[in-house]
Amino acid sequence: MNKTTVNIKGMHCRSCEILVEDELLKINGVKKALVNEKKGIANVYYEGSLSHEKINQAVFRAGYSIGIKEKEPLFSKRMQDYKELGFAFLIMALLYLIGRELGIFNLSIGQGSNYGSLPVVLLVGLTAGVSTCMALVGGLVLAASARFVEKHPQASTIQKFKPHLFFNAGRIISFFILGGIIGYAGSFFQLSTTTLGLMTIAVGVVMVLMGLQLTEIFPRLGGLKFTLPKGISRLLGIKEQSEKEYSHMNSMILGASTFFLPCGFTQAMQLFAISSGNPLTGALTMGVFALGTAPGLLGIGGLTSVVKGSFAKPFFKFAGLVVIFMALFNISNGLNLSGFDVKAYLKQSKASSVQNDPNVKLENGVQIVRMTQNASGYSPNSFTIKKGVPVKWIITSEDAFSCAASIVSSKLGIRQSLKSGENIIEFTPTEVGNIRFTCSMGMYSGSFNVVDEGTSSNQPVDNLPIAAASGGSCGGGGGSCGCGQKPQRQAALDSDKTPPATAEVKDTVQVLKAVYTVADDIIPNKFTVKSGNPVRLDIEAKEDGFGCMGSIMIPGLDENAQGFEKGKITTLAFTPTKPGSYTITCAMGVPKGTVIVE
Repeated sequence: MNKTTVNIKGMHCRSCEILVEDELLKINGVKKALVNEKKGIANVYYEGSLSHEKINQAVFRAGYSIGIKEKEPLFSKRMQDYKELGFAFLIMALLYLIGRELGIFNLSIGQGSNYGSLPVVLLVGLTAGVSTCMALVGGLVLAASARFVEKHPQASTIQKFKPHLFFNAGRIISFFILGGIIGYAGSFFQLSTTTLGLMTIAVGVVMVLMGLQLTEIFPRLGGLKFTLPKGISRLLGIKEQSEKEYSHMNSMILGASTFFLPCGFTQAMQLFAISSGNPLTGALTMGVFALGTAPGLLGIGGLTSVVKGSFAKPFFKFAGLVVIFMALFNISNGLNLSGFDVKAYLKQSKASSVQNDPNVKLENGVQIVRMTQNASGYSPNSFTIKKGVPVKWIITSEDAFSCAASIVSSKLGIRQSLKSGENIIEFTPTEVGNIRFTCSMGMYSGSFNVVDEGTSSNQPVDNLPIAAASGGSCGGGGGSCGCGQKPQRQAALDSDKTPPATAEVKDTVQVLKAVYTVADDIIPNKFTVKSGNPVRLDIEAKEDGFGCMGSIMIPGLDENAQGFEKGKITTLAFTPTKPGSYTITCAMGVPKGTVIVE
């Protein structure tokens, strides 16, 4: 078998290789053709004789020409490119300022509705399609479509617009199907915040490359592409000459894959679909939402489809700048989600010198943190809290239909869609350091700076006397912390010979009863229960809880610390599984009593 090597100009992707190979294989006697787009060559294997004129004709039919591929310069040598880029930058800056003044970037729906109503879901989709989803999904669409139109100016308007119809069709179908699946299978498709962050960064990097290629300032970057292996490209049918690097299947797959991109609105809908526990509700919710985003995304496609003539070059540069801007925005969000946000670390270093945060109040042994969420993010968004003390995080959502209403924190294990009004999240920080939280897109963020109790200053904390707050007198009465007298308190409990109170059984539940006062703490404070049966400890508060000792928990049985409020019953519920002695403590671990499990 004979072999000849041919130099080919104009190829720029794997699809080009397929097109040339298919045309060469049509020549009589040609048994094999291997085309390399990067090297600009074709190795042709044949039997008998081969006319170079037939090779020229085959290459021409594929849309290319014979010749040596010239190496592109790193920077463009055309001054016109820089002039057009400068003009495009001014237009983009002007449009950005106008959009910011009009509040376009903070579009929201307001209160009084819920995701359970499909018309509201459709309205949320329409809003997302021209706001946050436009930044991620729309930016990707703009980059791909503008690049396609630039490479195929001879295509008709319908041909240029057709890919977007298939993209949105794939998006709507996949959202409907996957919405039904997550509605049935709970959090099956939930990805970690780190994974979402890395995905966002990856998409941003691709968008930066595509945006730079559209500006044509760096010609050499035109050869850099993220392409499928040739075998997969053939399998997906990317070989038609009229479509070149486009196929309906590819466009639909790209649209379907956007289900996994971390747009805040999308994830809020996913959380609702998951919480519904109903496949039909999940499918309708996600499908209608995707349908709502279609007009905005189709608008991007329509804009690139009608571009032609002398206006095309400046437009592509403008599109390139917009794509780069969106890409940097997404990369910043991705870094935020992945835990690499520089601003958060700067805040942490500054906050470490703050010992008592005015936005954190200690009530009944629980740190109360209040925060407001609206379309612009979180306020305040930085708090200093103490290690080992339970936190009650009260988030007032003023706009439950914005990106910021979907809040996540990998360290706290939180992924929650905020509802209108007050939302309560409770946790107990166990390590000194920074606990970050963001919206599910990484666009808005905040942090808790966790400090050790020993770093407290001498400023009084709400509901604590100065001595107790400063740590200067840990061993006071029932209202103070008692942190310095843990051994003494434990020794007193061990030496107490009072018989433990037994439980009263009601409907298989072992019920224990006690009374709380500031002076005497809980009475009785020793109990005995049976292993394997549910237990309920009801404590009637005669007074409001005071200081650290005004809280209660049972490590190993019920570790959810609670406070005491005058006139109300504080209940601890648990089911002991292992016999043994369990110490009743305050939130700081100071002994208060004992539960003996037999």
